[in-house]
Amino acid sequence: MKVAVVTPELQSLVLRTNLAGVAESLAAALRAQGADARVFLPLHKGLELSKLQQVQPVAELSVKDGRAKDGQQPIQRFKVLQGRLPLAKGATGNARELPVYLFDQPVLFGTRQPYSGEEGPYPDNWRRYALFSRAVLESLPALGFEPEVIHCLDWTTGLLPLFHQVEYVERELDHPAARAGTFFGIHNLALQGVFEREILPHVGIPHSYFRSVRGVELAGKVNYLKAGAEFATIIGTHSPTHAQKIQQRDRGYGLEEVFHRRSKELIGITNGIDYQAWDPSNDPALPAAFSARDRELAGKKKCKAVLQQKLGLDTGARTPLACCIGRWDADGGIDLLAEILTPILERGLELVVMGTGSPEIQQRLKTMEGTFMGRCRVIDGYQVNVAHLVMAGSDLLVLPSHYQPSNPLFAIGLRYGVAPVLYARSGLEDIVPDFATNPRQGLGFHFENYSGDGLLSGIDNALKAYKSPATWKTLSRRCLAKDFSWASTADEYLKLYRRVTRRAKARQEAE
Repeated sequence: MKVAVVTPELQSLVLRTNLAGVAESLAAALRAQGADARVFLPLHKGLELSKLQQVQPVAELSVKDGRAKDGQQPIQRFKVLQGRLPLAKGATGNARELPVYLFDQPVLFGTRQPYSGEEGPYPDNWRRYALFSRAVLESLPALGFEPEVIHCLDWTTGLLPLFHQVEYVERELDHPAARAGTFFGIHNLALQGVFEREILPHVGIPHSYFRSVRGVELAGKVNYLKAGAEFATIIGTHSPTHAQKIQQRDRGYGLEEVFHRRSKELIGITNGIDYQAWDPSNDPALPAAFSARDRELAGKKKCKAVLQQKLGLDTGARTPLACCIGRWDADGGIDLLAEILTPILERGLELVVMGTGSPEIQQRLKTMEGTFMGRCRVIDGYQVNVAHLVMAGSDLLVLPSHYQPSNPLFAIGLRYGVAPVLYARSGLEDIVPDFATNPRQGLGFHFENYSGDGLLSGIDNALKAYKSPATWKTLSRRCLAKDFSWASTADEYLKLYRRVTRRAKARQEAE
């Protein structure tokens, strides 16, 4: 199976959101399963080219840039570089390295980050990613790569399935792109790439496609995520239950009708985590190893003691310790956590917050750190080795966001015996059952009302369970035993890709 994975970020090279980890882990897992998966990525400012081997130019492209004027078609030129990203040492065969194609356009990408700068989102993101989508499709003959499936990730690639259908399937049947099927993976439904109607001629989309059914229009604007959901062969989201729920009223962020209409092409697959990178039974960043087989979890207790000591927290094995890792902004729900910092710390809970983002939130967190010495610790930025120890030493993982966009943190937390606290309608509620209402199968704790008080109620339920050492040990070992490996996830994707290719083949035969 030949797969083109099209993404705005890749964890080893350019990391801005959880999408980077999903893209890299999926592509690596597909190669480990024998698929010829290759990554297509813009060459952003700050991209760590040194992580790639054998980097060399392989193509130059002229890409249509909007509509023709006076018989002249404006174009943008891209250079395509190819490199190879080394994978885990234990990999074999074609899994030892991941081919990566970098699309170099200095003005659009080379001087800028993936989504935004200090002033916020770039105002021409609509143009940047429309051109990138066109460049990916146009590059296939020059690269000598004929994918059977083009896997597009999130709104930045939303126009690719539309261009694929309108400009290749319907017009250039001999082009490699026309023979492929498209899979559109929705990572974060809350971010959709919404722009004014006036951009249509500038991205080369006829006005006839500005419509609500089988078109790009939603609420009077151009919606890139909707375009991907409308025109892709198959659509994917991050859990089977989530695929059902986003078809319900007020659960699909305005796209409920699209998902309901395309319900036969909408599939949910739970993403995995890299157990070579995240495995407490063999993690060099930890002072002691542990797993579900350890009845007393002595190794986890040791990790907690070391974490408390290193971060200057009050020591005590029976003091509950919670962590929150991610961006400090409203999308991540950090505003809810900031709202209730005083009452949760007054409950005797220790809290470690790691991340970056809003200066106002950062100042609030730092103030609380100074007020509750020994109870609260703030770590500015993401430090990988420290993150491993934080996970290993924590009892609770606070995931306060309204929507969990394929967030692998919950699975990493479970792998380290950490019980998540999450919103009851975040999209993970079926994967992480609520222990308070279902103690026989529960893995974490839900909060029903999306508010500071709601989050506090979820934490209170966790603290109630924590009072019983036997109950908490059972819960921790149950979390440790869960399997969210990328190997099993890749198998599910390969099955789904075969469905994509069957539909693409049927379409070609019909034409």
